Formats: sequence, C-alpha cells, structure tokens
Amino acid sequence: MKSKLFIRFLAAMLLMASVSSAGAETPWTDLSPEQQRVLSRFADRWSELPADRQERLARGAERWAAMSPEQRAAAGQRFQQWRSLSDERRALIRERYEIYQSLSPAERERIRDNYQRFRQLNRDRRQEIRDRYRQMTPEQRQRVRDAVRDRRQRTRPRD
Repeated sequence: MKSKLFIRFLAAMLLMASVSSAGAETPWTDLSPEQQRVLSRFADRWSELPADRQERLARGAERWAAMSPEQRAAAGQRFQQWRSLSDERRALIRERYEIYQSLSPAERERIRDNYQRFRQLNRDRRQEIRDRYRQMTPEQRQRVRDAVRDRRQRTRPRD
C-alpha cells in the first residue's frame, strides 16, 4: 500500500515539475539507503534514466522519506484528485503554475496571503464570492482585477 502511494506521489511530483535540471547522472550507489528503498522499482533501469529524471526521482524520494504517514496519505489523496481531473483541467493548472512561478517573490507572497484570507472566510461567504465572480462577464472580471491592481499600486510603500 505504501509503495502505491509513493508511486502516485512521485508521479504527481514529476508531472508538476516545471523545470528540468540539466545535471550529471546520479549513480545508484550515491543514493542513500532510504532513497534506494523508496526507488527500488527503478533499480534495474536506473542507469538508463535521463540524468534530470534521476535527479527529480532522488529529490522526490528524499522528500517522501521525510514525510510522516499522515503526510504520505495526504499526498496520495492529492494525487488521486489530480488523476481524476480532465486533461484540459490539468493543462490549465500547469499553465497557471508556470505563470505563478514566473512572478516576483513579492507577487507570489501577495497571492498566497490573499488565498489564506479567502480560506479563513466562512464557507457561505466563500461560495458567495465564487458565485458572484462566476456570474461576471470577462470584461467585468478584468475591471475587478484592474481595480485591485490600481488600489494595490496606490497603497504600496514607495522605495
């Protein structure tokens, strides 16, 4: 059961990787015993894998080994949710992730802060906001985004 969860988690991490590292090959013997245990299904063909994939797998195995059983279970659930999405929805999520990664650290922090504030609202208020946004036309949505951006620029401290 644990190996199935790991495989699912590892596959999700590989899917979400937006940038492949162009590093040198990682010999199997350089992996820790825990990484080797987690990646045992790749042992026979490890040397055939591209160096960037070896690197991603090794990092994923390291993260997996550091997780608690609860974290592993949560990762497995997230991967199941990911797999249940349509190809179009996954493509949209990947595209938005790449856009997010291209933002400045300050802009990413602002987005995370806004998300946390939204999550702290009660369920009814969140649904009300979602419904209101969904009912807007694309032009209305753009006007809201522009107004928020303008308000942020006016209140931003000057350097």
